[in-house]
Amino acid sequence: MDTLSRLIDLARPQASLDLRCLLSGAFDIDHGREEAGIAPFHLVLDGACVVETADGAQRALHAGDFMLFPRGAAHRVRDVQRSAATAPVTQGHDGMLPLRRNDGHDGAHVPADLDLLCGRFVYSPGSSALLLNALPDPFHVSLGGMETLDSLQTVIALMRSEAERRQAGALAIVTALSNALLAMALRVHGEQNASASGVLALLADARLGASVQGMLSAPERAWTIAELGELAAMSRATYARHFNERAGMTVMDFLTQIRMTIACDLLRRTQRSAAEIGEAVGYQSEAAFGKAFQQSVGMPPGRYRRRPQENDGAEN
Repeated sequence: MDTLSRLIDLARPQASLDLRCLLSGAFDIDHGREEAGIAPFHLVLDGACVVETADGAQRALHAGDFMLFPRGAAHRVRDVQRSAATAPVTQGHDGMLPLRRNDGHDGAHVPADLDLLCGRFVYSPGSSALLLNALPDPFHVSLGGMETLDSLQTVIALMRSEAERRQAGALAIVTALSNALLAMALRVHGEQNASASGVLALLADARLGASVQGMLSAPERAWTIAELGELAAMSRATYARHFNERAGMTVMDFLTQIRMTIACDLLRRTQRSAAEIGEAVGYQSEAAFGKAFQQSVGMPPGRYRRRPQENDGAEN
């Protein structure tokens, strides 16, 4: 499994679609802050809008744009003119999803200025920290006019087609495509922002990515910076400096995050003891593992395991 796929697998974000918006003229839709573990997203199927965040920053979204709020930040969806007066918004259903519109029509066949899918990814804060918590909030991938992103645009076109036709199984298809969209958007963002720091920029670096794969594949190993540098074909000093620049943290801090992410996943999905899990991620004693876990996740392993976890099944 490639590194990005492994990180997504560990985060286990569960996609769900909340509603479809067909809006015209003046509109101003408020989205309150979500609780921990819920990351709302918007996908513009057609038209344009402006998303305004709590700090007053405004970002224009156009057809094909994807915006995710990894930490559930409050925001508003507004028309491009930022009009003061807005038309009344009505709630209905388009045969696939709840439908919000403001033009007085009950059906979905009347053209609108904005066709917007709104949904969310539900995830466990502990095991998702390495990936989702490291993303900018909001996380915005713009696809307009980018010919190199044919596959991503194909996914969006298929989502739009399924939303329009609303045939049997359409909701299941669009929900599954939402997961694919997230993976592709993460990959594209890393490739487009390789000069920035962060996990995605780190993965986009072919040489450093090899060392990250090594950490993920063998978290129990007592890795040294020199050994990881060899995987990246760099000297110890060059590797440490280059890694810090790309990741925005030291090699050992990143390794600790990987270990804690995997430990969270094992606590959620298996019945293995804390001592066994600690050993599996590189700790020689349960006490050492418990201390590191407490510092990283903010609670002991046992308490984390007892927390209600949605959509998780245990395995031996």
